[in-house]
Parts: sequence; structure tokens; C-alpha cells
Amino acid sequence: MTGGKLPDGGILYDGTEEDDDIVVESDAPRAVLSVDWSVTNVNETGLVGAELIGEFVKQLPNSPGVYRMLNAEGDVLYVGKARSLKKRVTNYAQGRLHSNRLTRMVRETANMEFVTTRTEVEALLLEANLIKRLRPRFNVLLRDDKSFPYILITGDSRAPAIYKHRGARGRKGDYFGPFASASAVGRTINSLQRAFLLRTCTDSVFESRTRPCLLFQIKRCSGPCTHEISETDYAELVREAKDFLSGKSQNVKASIAAAMNEAAENLDFERAAVFRDRLAGLSHVQSHQGINPANVEEADVFAIHHEGGLTCIQVFFFRAGQNWGNQAYFPKADPQMSSAEVLNAFLAQFYDDKPCPRQILLSEVIEEQNLLATALTERAGYRVHILVPQRGDKKDVVDHVTANAREAHGRKLAETASQGRLLQGFAETFGLTYVPRRIEIYDNSHIMGTNAVGGMVVAGPEGFVKGQYRKFNIKSEDITPGDDFGMMREVMTRRFSRLLKEEGKPDRSAAPDDSADAAFPAWPDVILIDGGQGQMTAVRAILDELGISDCVTAIGVAKGVDRDAGRERFFALGRPDFTLPPRDPVLYFIQRLRDEAHRFAIGSHRARRKKEMVKNPLDEIAGIGPTRKRALLQHFGTAKAVSRAAVSDLTAVEGISEAVARLIYNHFHENAAD
Repeated sequence: MTGGKLPDGGILYDGTEEDDDIVVESDAPRAVLSVDWSVTNVNETGLVGAELIGEFVKQLPNSPGVYRMLNAEGDVLYVGKARSLKKRVTNYAQGRLHSNRLTRMVRETANMEFVTTRTEVEALLLEANLIKRLRPRFNVLLRDDKSFPYILITGDSRAPAIYKHRGARGRKGDYFGPFASASAVGRTINSLQRAFLLRTCTDSVFESRTRPCLLFQIKRCSGPCTHEISETDYAELVREAKDFLSGKSQNVKASIAAAMNEAAENLDFERAAVFRDRLAGLSHVQSHQGINPANVEEADVFAIHHEGGLTCIQVFFFRAGQNWGNQAYFPKADPQMSSAEVLNAFLAQFYDDKPCPRQILLSEVIEEQNLLATALTERAGYRVHILVPQRGDKKDVVDHVTANAREAHGRKLAETASQGRLLQGFAETFGLTYVPRRIEIYDNSHIMGTNAVGGMVVAGPEGFVKGQYRKFNIKSEDITPGDDFGMMREVMTRRFSRLLKEEGKPDRSAAPDDSADAAFPAWPDVILIDGGQGQMTAVRAILDELGISDCVTAIGVAKGVDRDAGRERFFALGRPDFTLPPRDPVLYFIQRLRDEAHRFAIGSHRARRKKEMVKNPLDEIAGIGPTRKRALLQHFGTAKAVSRAAVSDLTAVEGISEAVARLIYNHFHENAAD
């Protein structure tokens, strides 16, 4: 790529030539998706802050692009985009309109990197992509950003099925959504089963059925597996389901009601009752969808409430004239930013990896409204309108969403304040010199030592941080089955050895950074162990061995007499074990932390046990991949039949040579001759 020299000798990329470091869409209009910043502009001038930025400004063009600000360790502090890189970066160098947050950011800047783009739209798309990928501490960050679930009606079977779907749309069929939550999809599918009697079983189960399953008996499926319904009639049910999910609900209900009346007139009351139950199922779907405005066919509605240093953005999803749920987000943002600025930054990240509707309704005007609409239009391939309604039904919908945002904000603020008081009480109870920002809770789960799993959950000022949860499959063969002390030693060794390698030993001499834009710490301030003195002895031995006993406060939580909640004993270094009063809020807080660790460890253990139960013996044979395994199972029926087969029988399977057959035979026959 071409570009000018920067003050440290680095290259200013202009993004106009092909390069492996920049990935762009090949189809017009061109849009930058992501950048691999493999060449770093190492600052050799010794300058930092505004002086360094001023040196960069001298070489910057007036074209649009994206810039990154980095600290001395190379961590990305901020990602921004500009219509003119030179003008935008000049503001940082001259100190214009700086808040305390931006002043601190500029002061920490030890290096910068740039990419120019053809248009400001490309810069906007690239900025959103990089913020989500790099999560710079001074940007507005979209948290809890997981993919939304959809309803899938398959199109690759003689009897299409209806499923909940999340992720890439790799399977042929019709997708309807997004829905706000998996539970909303589950409720809708359950009601649609009553209304349209579509199958929900897997294709393998469908193909192997010889008689109808229980769902047919309770009138939740029409039984296409055993031809209880003709393919023509089943196809009609599928068509009606698609029409209903596409917004033609009134036509579908009218058609079913007419069929019910016709059956009743013909005195076929049993058939009429079937149609009656289907109508009840449709009514059940719509009764759980809240508001259903007549003039909002397809739209996402965003409303923001910004107060007390906390921002809540409420999103409602309307598709096919139906309300498919809502979701509240609490993005990380500088309290000094206006609600319009936060909403503007949020929207670009929200649609970075999601399909957008043809209409987006907002509670207030944002600065880059037209630019964002243009960017989303280019990405989606159809016209996307972003509106701030001033009157009518759409304004009523936005007001309703705004009220929900205000209520969710109040609940979150109360929860955060409560969490802060509990952490303060926790610090006072255990004599800590500062309020902990990261607490890690550990627990083990196993059955007689089998499928042993260690679980780690994390809590902080805003509650449980589920993105930081970790599970540890116990691997050591030296541990006696059921040895909880040995399991905990392995978990602690693996956890903190890796933490030392990746993050280094923490500096506990300085007070922790509890500012609003501080990153969530990697090192725990406190670790809670579900166990008594024996567990604590094992844990402290590991901490001493790694030389970090002065970096982490370890506390043991032993179950009370008769394992009753409320009678737990606590073990901390330097003081005798003790209990807390039964109604102490800190005791309830610790119980909640321990119960979450217990839930997570048991869930991980069950998942591992289930995987072991369905494990195929053929998976253990080296050289037997999916294709050969499929051929063997299709030929013999089961893995057990394969284990009993002779070498001559195995070679009869397509793709199995005599050498491979001998390998399979020897695996199942320990005393086989070489």
C-alpha cells in the first residue's frame, strides 16, 4: 500500500491498494470490514501526549479514515473515525473541547496508527468493527452483545421442521426474527405447535420413527413421520405457519375460523375442535407479544435514558407487524457524554454483525443519523430509514419504549448501588484494605471422581461477569478419584500459572483504579473456595509455591452444621474461623456467590458426562475420521456390531482397506495377533 512517512518512520496507509492487512468487500459499494494492524508505528521520538499527536498531524491527509491511540504498552486506548483525519486529530493536539476522560486519554497516548478510507461510510463501518473487536477502554462499549435467536422452518426435508436457531444461516429454509430472547422463541414455537402441528424432532429421529411419538398423541404434531397426514396437507400447514410469521396473521386466522365453521355445520365436531385448538394457539402467541402497533410493520425501536452516570438503551423488535420482544442494554460510556452521543456510538456497533430492518425508530436525533442510514443501506442492500417520530402511532411506540428504558434504568441503578454496598460490607467483614473489584469463586463437581470439573465464576461491582467464567476439566491421572483437595490444587495451579504468564504479578502497593473507564481487572482481589480448612491449606500451598500469596486474599466457605444455609463457617488467614449472623446481608451475598459457582460447576460436569455417555468407541481409533465412521455405521448399524466384525467383514466396507480393518480389529481385540 502507499502512504506518507510518519514521525517515527512508520507508514501511513491510505487504503487504496490491495494488501493482506486490510480486508474489504469485493462487491460495490466497497466497505472496509476489518484491519489487521500487523505493522506498528513504534514511537522512537520519546514524545507522548499532545506533543506526539502534534507530530503525527503534520503528515496526515484531509481524507476520511480511522485512527487508533495506543499507550506505552501497546494497548489500544481509543478507536475513532473522521471525515478528515488531519482536522480531527488536530483537535487532540490543541486540546479543544476535552473532557476529563479525553484529557487523560491524550496524556496516556504514546503512539497512533491510521488507515485512510475512500468514504466516511467506510470509516464508520471499520470503526464499529474495530471497537467491538478491540474493546478500547475510552470508547463507548456495547456489552452483553450476543447473537439473537430466530425461528427456522427448514427447507431441505419432505416434512419441514420448526426449530430455534442462533448463529450463521447455513441451513436451507426460512428464518423469522430476531427475537429478543431464547425463551421468547421457545414460547412462540410451543404455541405454533398447537396452531400448525409442525414437527420439532431432528431429521434422524424423523427418518427412524415407525410409530407416532407422544407429541402426536397430545396434539402438538400432525405425525408426518409415519404419514398420519398427507404430504399435501402438511405442506399446507407449513404455508400457513410461514404466512403467520410473515405478518399475514389475520388471513390465517380467518381461514382457520372458516374451516372450523364449515366442519361444525357438517356436524364433524371432532375436526372442528382441532381447528378451535389451533385458533387458541394463535391467540396465545399474540397475547404474549405486548403492543402490536398497526403502522409498524418492520422496525427496531431504540430509546435511551441517561442519568446518574448510567445509560440504558431499550430495544424493541417488530417484524411482520408483531412485537417479537425487547432487550435492555447498559453500554459502558463516559458519564459526561450526552445521550445522543452514546446512542450514536451504540447503533454502529449494534448492527456491525446483525441484519437490520428497513426502518429504525429513535427516541432522539443523533449527529450521524444520515451517515449511519447510508452505511446500513450499503451493507444491507436495501433502503434503511432512520427516523425520530414526532407524532402518531410511531411516536406512541417510541414513548412506550422510552418508558421501558426509564424503568430498566431505575432497576439497574438500584441493583448497582446494592452491589456496591454489599462489596463495601464484604471488605469490612473480612478486614480488606480496599473494596474488591474482582472476586473469583471456585467449586468442583464430580460423581465418585468421574468426569471431574472445576468451575470458576467471577463477580464485580455490576454483578456476575459471565464472560469471565471458566471451567477446568480435571486432567491429572495422579489424583485419586474423589480427592477434592487434589482437584482444587490442579485448578489453582492451572489458573494462576497461566495468569502469571499472561498478565505478570500485580502491583498491590497502589490503590486500585475504580474510575468509570477503568478496565475490569484480570487479577482477582479475593478468591472464595467452597470448602473448609483442608481446602484452604491446599490453596495456600499453591499460592505460596507460585509466590503470589501476598497478591490474592483467599477465603474458605465451609457448609454449616447439617449443611444448613446460614450456618456457614469462614476461614481467612490470620484469624480463627467464624460465622456471620443469620440475617447479615453479607452472608446472603456470599451464599449467592457460592450457589452460582455450584450451579456452574454442576452444569459443566453434566455437560461433560453427557458427552461421555454419547461418545462413540470409533472416535478413539486413530485414522477413523467422520467419513469412515459414517460408512462403518451405515454398513453394520452400531459400533457394537463393528467391534464384533472380522477383518474380512470390515474390508467389505467402502473406504476400509485391509490395514485399516486390521487397525479397527486390533482396537477391539486386545489379544489379537500382530
